[in-house]
Amino acid sequence: MADTTKTATLTIDGTDYELPVHQPTAGPDVVDIRKLYGQAGVFTYDPGFTSTASCDSTITYIDGDAGILTHRGYPIDQLAGKSHFLEVCFLLLYGYLPKAEELEDFETTVTRHTMIHEQMHNFFRGFRRDAHPMATMVGVVGAMSAFYHDSTDISDERQREIASFRLIAKMPTIAAMAYKYSIGQPFVYPRNDLDYAANFLHMCFSVPAEEYHVDPILARAMDRIFTLHADHEQNASTSTVRLASSSGANPFACVAAGIACLWGPAHGGANQACLEMLKEIGTPDQIPEYIARAKDKNDPFRLMGFGHRVYKNFDPRAKVMKQSADEVLDLLGVEDNPTLQVAKDLEKAALEDPYFTEKKLFPNVDFYSGIILEAMGFPTAMFTPIFALSRTVGWVSQWKEQLSDPQMKIGRPRQLYQGENLRDYVDIENR
Repeated sequence: MADTTKTATLTIDGTDYELPVHQPTAGPDVVDIRKLYGQAGVFTYDPGFTSTASCDSTITYIDGDAGILTHRGYPIDQLAGKSHFLEVCFLLLYGYLPKAEELEDFETTVTRHTMIHEQMHNFFRGFRRDAHPMATMVGVVGAMSAFYHDSTDISDERQREIASFRLIAKMPTIAAMAYKYSIGQPFVYPRNDLDYAANFLHMCFSVPAEEYHVDPILARAMDRIFTLHADHEQNASTSTVRLASSSGANPFACVAAGIACLWGPAHGGANQACLEMLKEIGTPDQIPEYIARAKDKNDPFRLMGFGHRVYKNFDPRAKVMKQSADEVLDLLGVEDNPTLQVAKDLEKAALEDPYFTEKKLFPNVDFYSGIILEAMGFPTAMFTPIFALSRTVGWVSQWKEQLSDPQMKIGRPRQLYQGENLRDYVDIENR
């Protein structure tokens, strides 16, 4: 628990109440109101919980004003530039960077858990072919609790560990199968001789009829997308996982709830919305018109993929993602893809326009990740499933941390009731 040597005084109807103030290792002080209702008979009001800390955590820290994102204290740009996804997974799960033999054991364990139960294939065939891959993932991940009974007892630390490995290892397989099912191609089994990112690309783009080689530049770009989306503090989907977990739900149900929340366009669908905007612009010669529309306060059009709700300066993930985007576009080219050409020209136009630079509306991680995924050949419907498999390790890490917290209680937000007061039932003949 953070230091509480400071206090705050709240005065209500002439009565003073002393409230502890927690001083975190980073970020603003936090006023502890847990006993306020018992002492004063009042609640606090914070729609969206944007000014309320719901938990203690040691995993991820964000300073949006300064453009800082760290995992266990390590800056995201260093992790994305020098590390790789499974090492970051280890860091998020256990709190420290692994030694070589620890990382090798971890990678081996994840790799050997990537296959799913063969009977789970039947779940996919129960969905319509045109079902959104996220709908499929919500159902299949939730169904994992029906197949892996030996890892649903949350009171057993060993079972929590097994469930963690299974979710991280099997999510790429489930996402790839959802994609293959949606386009009518046969499922491709995972391979133990490929790394995490290359294995996912192989399962998505290979077919039984011919050999498929995963380009290392594409695999590295995919790995960075996974790394840069691995965790992002107490966002909507992570809070959903924690809230579901507080009821004692099994880990697969909790993560399925997180996937459902992530599906919302205001959360996980940002890169998809960005690509749809680029396609709406259509051709580079239309960019000035849309730039002008974005500046017009009376026009509802907004540039998607620029600026960020949390980061008021710049998105620290965007610089690394831009490097990957440039590498991928150099490899695959943009000449035959007008959407990618619009993206490159729009980025240049916005970065040179004082209106956007003064307002710090820089391209964010969603802008560049959407470009990369489009260039690789993923349809926009797969963008959010890829986000979900990336974020699984964050959800699992937060879930494990919460279960180990002695202060954990079932989530029960309060409300400001504005409905009818007490009234008597009126018989139907008298209404």
